[in-house]
Amino acid sequence: MAAAAAEDSLIKAKAFWMSAKENGELRESRLEWPPHASQPPMVLVKALYSGISRGTESLVWHGRVPPSEYQRMRAPFQQGEFPAPVKYGYASVGQVEEGPEELLGQTVFCLFPHQERYVVPVDALMPLPAMLPPERAVLAANMETAINGVWDAAPSVGDRIAVVGAGVVGSLVAWLCQAIPGTQVSLIDINPQREALARELGVAFAMPGQAPSECDCVIHASGNPEGLRQALTLAGPEASVIEMSWYGEREVTLSLGEAFHSRRLTLRSSQVGKLPAQRQPRWGYRRRLELALYLLQDPCLDALISGESDFSELPRRMATILAPGSTELCHRVRYL
Repeated sequence: MAAAAAEDSLIKAKAFWMSAKENGELRESRLEWPPHASQPPMVLVKALYSGISRGTESLVWHGRVPPSEYQRMRAPFQQGEFPAPVKYGYASVGQVEEGPEELLGQTVFCLFPHQERYVVPVDALMPLPAMLPPERAVLAANMETAINGVWDAAPSVGDRIAVVGAGVVGSLVAWLCQAIPGTQVSLIDINPQREALARELGVAFAMPGQAPSECDCVIHASGNPEGLRQALTLAGPEASVIEMSWYGEREVTLSLGEAFHSRRLTLRSSQVGKLPAQRQPRWGYRRRLELALYLLQDPCLDALISGESDFSELPRRMATILAPGSTELCHRVRYL
C-alpha cells in the first residue's frame, strides 16, 4: 500500500453516510496523498475496526438531534450537516500506512467516522498501549465518557453507589467505581440478561425492584426518563444524582415534589465534551484519552462488545443495531 500511495496521489475510500433519517449508504470519495506541503504533518490511516455508539449515533440515525445542538453535536471529522446527509462517528482504530517514519505501522485510535481509509493530522491520533488489542480499543470514546462521568460524580472511599442503566457507558462507570476501596456498587437495569455482563465486570447487579436506597452517589445512564425517575428515589439525603443520558429533542418529565426538596438532592448533568472545572487546569482531552486507552487493557471489558459485522454490511445492519428495542452493547465494525 505504501508504494501504491506514493505512485497514485488519489486514493479511493468508502465511508458510511446517514443519507436520510433511518437510512444509510456507502459513498466513495478520493483522498489526496500526500497532502499539500503547506499543511501540518498528516498521516494516512487504514481502518481496522470502528465502534457504533448506541447512544449518540442512535439519536443521529433517528433524526432526533435538535437544531439548537447542531454545532455542539458535531463529531471532530464529521462531514455533512444534521439532520442528513451526514458522515458521523468517533471510534475508529486503524494502522498508519503513510506519514512520519516514527508512526509507520503503528496501531492508533482516532475520533473518525466509519471509513476505510482517512487522512488526518498527526495530533488527531493516539497510539494504542502495547497490551491493548485493537478489537477492544473501539471502546475508547465510551471509556472517556465514563471517566468524565465518574469525575463529575466524585464518588469516594466506602460510598454506596447506584448506576442506573447497564449499557456500555453505565457498565464502564460501574466498573470504574468498583475499583474505589470500600465502595458498594450496584448496576441496575430492567433487562435481567445484564446480570451476566455485570458478573463479567465484577460488579453487583440489581433489577429496579431490588435497587439499594439511601445511596451516597447515583449515576444515571439508561437513556430512559423512567430510569432517571428511579435514580432520584435511590439517593440519600444531600446526595447527588448525575445525569449522563442525553435525550436529544425528547422532553423528560420529572416529579420534583415528594422527597426531592426535603432530601436536598442535587441533579447535575455530565457531558463528555467538557472537562470538569476542577480538572481543567491540569487535564486536557489528550491526557484523558490516554487514560481511557490505558484502562481498556483489562480483558474483562471484552464483554461489552456484543456483536461484529463487516463494513460492507453496515447500510443493511445499522437499522437493526440502532433499533429502539435492540439489546446491543457496542457493535464492532470490521474492515477487511
